[in-house]
Amino acid sequence: MNGAVRLAVSWLTVLPIRGPESVDRTTAARAIALAPMVGILLGAPATGLLWVLHWVGASSSLSGLLTVGMLALATRGMHLDGLADSADGLGCYGPPERAREIMKSGGVGPFGVVALVFAIGVQALGFAELAAQQRWYAVGFAIALSRVAVVVACRHGYSAAPGSGFGTLVAGTQSRSTVVGWTAIGLVAALVAGGSWWWGPVAAAAALLGAGMLVRHCVRRFGGLNGDVLGAAIEMTVAAAVALLTLPR
Repeated sequence: MNGAVRLAVSWLTVLPIRGPESVDRTTAARAIALAPMVGILLGAPATGLLWVLHWVGASSSLSGLLTVGMLALATRGMHLDGLADSADGLGCYGPPERAREIMKSGGVGPFGVVALVFAIGVQALGFAELAAQQRWYAVGFAIALSRVAVVVACRHGYSAAPGSGFGTLVAGTQSRSTVVGWTAIGLVAALVAGGSWWWGPVAAAAALLGAGMLVRHCVRRFGGLNGDVLGAAIEMTVAAAVALLTLPR
């Protein structure tokens, strides 16, 4: 399990931790199952930064944007890159092969730009509102919940997209019990994330459902799962969760 922990941290953060020399699907499955724990690892300092900025008197909007920037740095920006690539692939009218080719092109097209502006804007404004309400737990919770979406995305039943090295390692690796277990933990943890005891679980369930629908559509459109789709699921889950948690109950 130690190898899986190192792999999860090296895959999902910028921390200088080396994973195992060789990775098989068993180790990859264990690493993905630990993704929500990495979400907590990222959520804690992000919440701390937001609190410090709020405490020193920075504007809420600036604090929210800087927090999004900190998360991008902490994850090498790879999830935002995955969101942009996925959006560009979905915006292609060609067959799956053409969509995958566009995703691998290295550039960012108009759909990718719009997706980035939308996700970053919603996250920044959502963090800003939660900071204004001093709901620090909700900030860290939204970040951790987005990594539960990774577990859901790698559930049994999905295969890897052709040519996807990362997808080959992680697609279809998560059992139903693992998916249900992390989802249940997320919903219980959400009890104190909303302004009322019931809204947190509703918001969390809606965010995960939206991520699941996005992943399912991407898998059908691209012919399977790849790393870009996981990045898109993470970013959109954070955006959906913070947006829903800020709504009046």
